[in-house]
Amino acid sequence: MNLTEFNQSDRCAHFSCPERSVSPAVYILLYVCAAAVVLLTVCGNLLVIISVCHFKQLHTPTNILVLSLAVSDFLIGAFVMLPVLIWTIESCWIFGRGFCISFWLIGAFILVLSIYNVALISVDRYLALSNPFLYTNTISRRTMCFVVSSNWCVCLAYSVTFYYFNVSFMNLLMCPGECFLLLNEVWSVIDLMYSFIFPLSVIIVFYTLVFVIAKKHATAIRELNNHTRPKTQKITSHSMKSERKAAKVLGILVAVFLVCFLPYFIYILLGDVIELHAETIHKLMIVGYLNSTINPFIYALFYPWFRRCIKLIITLRIFQTDSSLINVLS
Repeated sequence: MNLTEFNQSDRCAHFSCPERSVSPAVYILLYVCAAAVVLLTVCGNLLVIISVCHFKQLHTPTNILVLSLAVSDFLIGAFVMLPVLIWTIESCWIFGRGFCISFWLIGAFILVLSIYNVALISVDRYLALSNPFLYTNTISRRTMCFVVSSNWCVCLAYSVTFYYFNVSFMNLLMCPGECFLLLNEVWSVIDLMYSFIFPLSVIIVFYTLVFVIAKKHATAIRELNNHTRPKTQKITSHSMKSERKAAKVLGILVAVFLVCFLPYFIYILLGDVIELHAETIHKLMIVGYLNSTINPFIYALFYPWFRRCIKLIITLRIFQTDSSLINVLS
């Protein structure tokens, strides 16, 4: 998680930012790479946001969740990744105490929001696969907008409440050149449950159910005869295939998310049995945030509609009259 807890006793008395041990060329290269990662994250997710918002064919309940995830990924790239990368390159927090507090508050909100977006995607795929007809008739765009808005409000309220009760403790313990937050035991447990254990459990449980249902659908489709079954069954088969494909792509999205963030979560959880190191925490944070960079490439790799949208955006055809009605799904 973005809230780091480890033993810092007597550290302020001995802490000073280390001098750079790399050559100027390597130092410049590191900053160029950092800038490239931030630009890829921001631009990639901006393409997703523009695509889903502009083209009316993409205004589906599932894509509203994809849009919410893309917005949170965009915010991570715009406000969180660069400070973390600079912090890692410099081996020192150079932005001051005031920005440190803002950094953790914004980072906490966006990261928790991203985690719950992924959890909602897993629930959405389960509902769509378990009963496609009920899902189509029940889950409307308005319903999904309400769910997404509620998710944003709850995550924001939690982050503000969390920091309201912990920021004074942070001010007392922060050292020059550092930007870490120490939590008391009660808030550590609350944060662990809310930000990690509960959403991760939801993701694992519902994607296990999605996998089981998708496997059953695949078996059923193989057993149906395309030449003899009635038209309604053909439509059902097509719908099942479409839902299975969506579940597969979003399953990859979730798998990448877990690969990126689990090392950081596990390392923090081991804080009671091993000594945590700031440099390791920085590197694992960067790996976690790289998930926001990877997501648009997943869309581009598996969604033909996203590749068509990118072409239309880059060629500026979206500024033409009625461009929002262009068929991007066929």
